Amino acid sequence: MALSPEEEIEETEEDEEVETSTTYRIDFENGRLTNEAITGIESIRQFIYMTLRTERYAHPIYSHDIGTEIQELLTDTEATDEYKEMEIPRLLEEALVVDERIDHIEEIEVTKQNDAFQVKLTIVTDEGTLEIEEVMEGDV
Repeated sequence: MALSPEEEIEETEEDEEVETSTTYRIDFENGRLTNEAITGIESIRQFIYMTLRTERYAHPIYSHDIGTEIQELLTDTEATDEYKEMEIPRLLEEALVVDERIDHIEEIEVTKQNDAFQVKLTIVTDEGTLEIEEVMEGDV
């Protein structure tokens, strides 16, 4: 007789389904949270806009996964515009792929526009593909 009985344990495979979290729509024009619940592609779009408009580590209410480090880059007076154009795509990708609903970023186009940078993104998500345009300035 063995000290511990041998039992055959049946292995099971569980497919974890990523659930799109329900969140409340943010009215970006007025800077207010609405009482309208959103899910799916709209909640992913809102996550992307929040990430692009939030400086990482600046707000203790957000985890360190939320936001970008682009603000620091844009305000760096020693960095050239060419360097900034080269770094922005990397920083954007790092900031966005933390959300498990985002599969990958298909295309990132960055162009200098006066004192700002115009960013066009094509983002592939679990819910579909999003086209995002945003102007990134150093004085957010």
